[in-house]
Amino acid sequence: MTSPVLRSALPSRVHHLQPAALTVLAVALLAGLPELLGDRGRLAAVLVLQLGLVLTWVVVTGIQGFAGSLAVGAAAAVAADLVLVLPEHPDLGDLLLVLGMGFLAAVVQQMFRRPREELVASLAGSALLLTAVAALGALLLLGRTPEGHDRALVALLAVGAALLVGHLVDLVLPRPYLATGVPRGLLGLVLSVVAGALVAYLGRDVGGTAGALPALVLGAALAGVTAMVALVASYVVVEATADDGPSDPSVSPWAVSVVQAVLPFAACAPVALALQMVL
Repeated sequence: MTSPVLRSALPSRVHHLQPAALTVLAVALLAGLPELLGDRGRLAAVLVLQLGLVLTWVVVTGIQGFAGSLAVGAAAAVAADLVLVLPEHPDLGDLLLVLGMGFLAAVVQQMFRRPREELVASLAGSALLLTAVAALGALLLLGRTPEGHDRALVALLAVGAALLVGHLVDLVLPRPYLATGVPRGLLGLVLSVVAGALVAYLGRDVGGTAGALPALVLGAALAGVTAMVALVASYVVVEATADDGPSDPSVSPWAVSVVQAVLPFAACAPVALALQMVL
């Protein structure tokens, strides 16, 4: 016996064009506010993305205990930013404390609600949310120095280009399908990786990357992570908006679009920081 294939109630146009537009907005925030306000602008931009992801993730995934989940996610976002901003010499490892305390808070919040329906699914969704908002904080370290700001700009543009190309290609030709019922194709994945590598190559002088090959590796790695997480986000959207599935098909298209636009940046932030240390 095979499981039924979920079909999203969202038109393909909405599935791809709205996240593409929000991707442009996210890149503009992350690149523009630091230019205008320095480190405070970077903090503001990251916090906007974190809180936006917290709200929409709880809505889209249907985590039980709505108010409590929002409070835990928002507190984790603020705490993650503070441990990376307040110390004179911050370390990414400091986020482990935030993740540990955040998960404990999520467990307590889920155990205290009544009735405890979908407890495992809600805990899993909370754990992934905590990881994502903490990972977004890595952008604060990526752009803290003048050289880091330039590298952060190139990394953001590479991720943004990969997302845009993937959505636009999959809007026109989502073939061959990477997952049944999800409008994402192999061609879009490949071209998004090419786009990310090309952006990093063209921006190698701005980003301070030593040589063409390291720039291509940086762009391809970030774009590859972007493409894979974008596929996962699309799968989440299909399940959340399925017209014949267990999820609520009335979820706002803008809410799912925020998840599609922000989740790849969360996955790429620690990767970009690690590659900055190596390349």
